[in-house]
Amino acid sequence: MQPRLKTRYDEETKDQLLEEFGYANRMMVPRLEKIVVNTSLKEGITNVKVLEKAAAELALITGQKAIIRRARRSIANFKLREGMPVGAKVTLRRQTMWEFLDRLIAIAIPRIRDFRGLNPYGFDGRGNYSMGITEQIVFAEINYDKVSRITGMNITFVTSAPTDEEGRVLLHKLGMPFQEWKK
Repeated sequence: MQPRLKTRYDEETKDQLLEEFGYANRMMVPRLEKIVVNTSLKEGITNVKVLEKAAAELALITGQKAIIRRARRSIANFKLREGMPVGAKVTLRRQTMWEFLDRLIAIAIPRIRDFRGLNPYGFDGRGNYSMGITEQIVFAEINYDKVSRITGMNITFVTSAPTDEEGRVLLHKLGMPFQEWKK
């Protein structure tokens, strides 16, 4: 069974983007390629169990096993040596990506306290969007009673859009609740 947002993208959004930006063919229409969910913890340097718990929560949220990320280089001021575990990440593609995006838009984002819309300027210049969530408990998969510490996460949406404007319109048409932006 195809995810709801994937069906919406194929049947409605592609045609709308094709008409709005005047692409020569349907293959030029921007698409969502992957979603990367990343978390990092300062305490992970000294206590690996904290990082493993965060990775388990990340796996529960995304439905895919998280990879423990290690430091690439040593930084003396942070008491960090090369190879020490510092975070966890998950890269979502295909059906898992669409299901996660649907749950993010429909369930998690509305549960954020004092939410007034996503920052429309979180683009990188190449059509990719990054956002941060300060509490993992906004996801319905997390049992609030079993959470030992509140951790945040970064979520990056990688698109095939060549410009920020095209990426912004793509994500907006998929249902991302952006604040008003000036064109």
